[in-house]
Parts: sequence; structure tokens; C-alpha cells
Amino acid sequence: MLNAGQTDTDILGQKGSALDETNLRILSVLRDNGRISMAALAERVNISRASAYNRVEQMTATGVITGFSATIDPRLVGLDISALVFVTVHPQSWHRFREGILQMPDVEYCSITTGEHDAMLLIRAVDITGVHDFVTGVVSIRPEVKSVVSVVVLDEIVRRSFLLPTDIPVRESETNGLGMTRFTRVAEGRGEMARG
Repeated sequence: MLNAGQTDTDILGQKGSALDETNLRILSVLRDNGRISMAALAERVNISRASAYNRVEQMTATGVITGFSATIDPRLVGLDISALVFVTVHPQSWHRFREGILQMPDVEYCSITTGEHDAMLLIRAVDITGVHDFVTGVVSIRPEVKSVVSVVVLDEIVRRSFLLPTDIPVRESETNGLGMTRFTRVAEGRGEMARG
């Protein structure tokens, strides 16, 4: 059900962008086969070749599609080990830390996180010695790094190049949108203490 002023694309998580159902179907097909011809793409999505071409060009120009690349199986190119490296950074060191991460070719993915650690890196290596050398000889010696925890990945069960809003199922929930977090009201009089 749409709220006042809300469009179908808002529901799909696009915030009023030019992505409609056809664009989302195009992206879904491209996710499975980025080398598909425009004619085959148009046929799969049930639109004209010119429309498929124009839509792909528009999504590329607006930054929705950021590029096309090959995906590989890391094990088949000799990168048998992967690890998650959780890093805690000293305050006021974020700029140097970010610059340093960009210079590390071992890092496949990095995200800044909430919780106990400040960042999570996904790294690949030829063997466990490569993980050890990276963690102890590259990351932990940086002056902006406070602590490092590494976890070797035993198996990668799901690995997608990207998700679309249409991939996310609608789920009924009795938690009123709070997830696993429980909301506890402030005890009577305690709110005044915090302000006083």
C-alpha cells in the first residue's frame, strides 16, 4: 500500500529514481550475464533492442551501472584462502586509515562498521601464511590501527555481485520494525536526571 506522495519506485527502494520494473529486470539479467547482447537482453526483458540499449546507457550515465567486469572463482586462480579482518582504529586516524586501505592490493572489500570493530576487510591469499603476513606485517603495524582480529573463511555459501530491491522479500514481523533490539522506556524521573 502506497503512502501519500509515494510512488512504486519509492517502494522498490529507488527513492523516485528512473528505475522501473523494466530497468530492474534488465539489471537482473545483466547480473547473471554481463556480456549478453542487446538483442538477447531485449528479448529476455520483452522490450525493443533500441529501448534496451537506451535504458542501459541511461543507467550507466546516471551511475546506477558502475561498470562491467568478469567474475572469477578465486580458488581456480590460486587464491585458496580468504579471511575477514576486523580492525579497530584510533580516533582521529580515519583519514590516514582510509588512504592506507586503498593502497593494499590484498583487500577485495572493505567496509566501515558499527559495533566492536571499526572496519571489516575481506582479503584473499595463496595460503594461510599470506593471511598471517598481511595481518601482522601490513595492517597491525600501521600507527592508526589499535587492534586487529582475523577470521579465516571456511566456505563462501552466498556470493552475489549485487542485490536489487526486488530480491528482498516482504516479511511479516511482530517486532514493529525494531529487529532484535528491545526498546526499554526510561524509568520515571530518570530522564530529568540526565538533563539536570
